[in-house]
Amino acid sequence: MLRSNTVRWLLIFSLALSAAALSGCPQNKQGSKIDMAKPVVAVSPTVRDVEDRIDATGGLVAKEQAEVASEVAGQVTEVLVDEGEKLKEGQLLLSIDPQRRTLQLADAKAMLSEARAAQEEAARQRNRLKLLHAKGAISRAALDKARTSLDTASARLEASQARVGVAERALRDSNVRAPFAGLIARRKVSRGDFVRVAEPLFEIVELDPVEVEFHVAERDSARVAQGQSVAVRVAPYPNQVFQGTVTVISPVIDSRTRTLRVKALIPNPDGRLRPGLFARVDLGVALRIGVVLVPEEAVLMRADGQVVYLAGTDGFAKRLVVQTGTHRKGMVEILSKLPAGLDIIVRGQSELVDGTPISRRNADGTLENKKLSVAERIQPGTVSK
Repeated sequence: MLRSNTVRWLLIFSLALSAAALSGCPQNKQGSKIDMAKPVVAVSPTVRDVEDRIDATGGLVAKEQAEVASEVAGQVTEVLVDEGEKLKEGQLLLSIDPQRRTLQLADAKAMLSEARAAQEEAARQRNRLKLLHAKGAISRAALDKARTSLDTASARLEASQARVGVAERALRDSNVRAPFAGLIARRKVSRGDFVRVAEPLFEIVELDPVEVEFHVAERDSARVAQGQSVAVRVAPYPNQVFQGTVTVISPVIDSRTRTLRVKALIPNPDGRLRPGLFARVDLGVALRIGVVLVPEEAVLMRADGQVVYLAGTDGFAKRLVVQTGTHRKGMVEILSKLPAGLDIIVRGQSELVDGTPISRRNADGTLENKKLSVAERIQPGTVSK
């Protein structure tokens, strides 16, 4: 009987311990869950209209720039312009002994007259012999000789005509003229210098209009078109914007830099914009409505791409691979579709994995208990764990 009672009491005690253990399990699990929750700060995505723009750097170049060289050899007898002087197209700049060229032209014309007279005499002689040959008064060989003399005289006449043309061209070239309207950027010779053929004489530039040459990244190449407006800034006039229009787009991408070369034309009536100036170019592209933006720190780079973590309504983090677009003032565009009603985790997400329990906090580390603005949530501070 005693043994039976003992067994019965032991059984009751074991059941009591089991009940106590079962009743304590939910509390331990719940406490474990709270301890495992990662503190995070989350904000709602921002939706706004965005104007796509391309910022680039480049330089100003002259639309027309030429190095005028000598086409004849000789002594410079007259220099009519100086550096910085404005020019009209065709204006006389310099003379290279035109008197010598005039005399050479006169000599060539005299030789042409002699050759023409000789050719006319040879033609008359051939005609006389032709009549005599028809009457049988001379041999066929005499007539053939007369024809050969006429052919020779005709060839000499053509050569003399060519020499006159060359002399006329030399006379024109001895008077160097401006190929277009512009300014003398540099003068390289003085009166009395002896110049040779192809020796540089002047550098001439056209300053109205000027061109800005710049490069855009490969990813932006499809968004550039002729006729688009550009805003250009240069260091000498930091508070002024010069407007231009895209006129040239290279047909190829540079394989070394992966960029596209672009030129825009800028009016420059007062000549303030000078070739060689460094330029910052702002190229307006398009206005896009309803662009989704999140803080840049919300986007993480992982092996499978760019990742953001969402604060789920069930208290767990949700991992999402996304595609991003433009970056603007600390915000990045999200091209992928985001689930409605979920906020983006911007702090504390670096140690998260999909399904991690989270505890939403304010920027100062306190538990989130009110709806805060984006600015309030991401203000400087540390997340308390």
